[in-house]
Amino acid sequence: MTTALKTVRTYFATRRALRRRHAELARELAAYDTPSARMDLEAILARHSAHEARELEAILRRQAQDRLIRDHS
Repeated sequence: MTTALKTVRTYFATRRALRRRHAELARELAAYDTPSARMDLEAILARHSAHEARELEAILRRQAQDRLIRDHS
């Protein structure tokens, strides 16, 4: 197998793994579905640096937007 083909296969395998990880994380965060649970989660995230919490906060923002759209449709 050529190096280029190995590189492409590795790239796509990595992308699939990242998408699976992101989807799993989003499902786990969706379990924090009450206002009090969200406040608890936000308190936990506040103890971490912005860099460390960035991905989680982006998922939470997206879920909040999705909820707003769904509730007001």
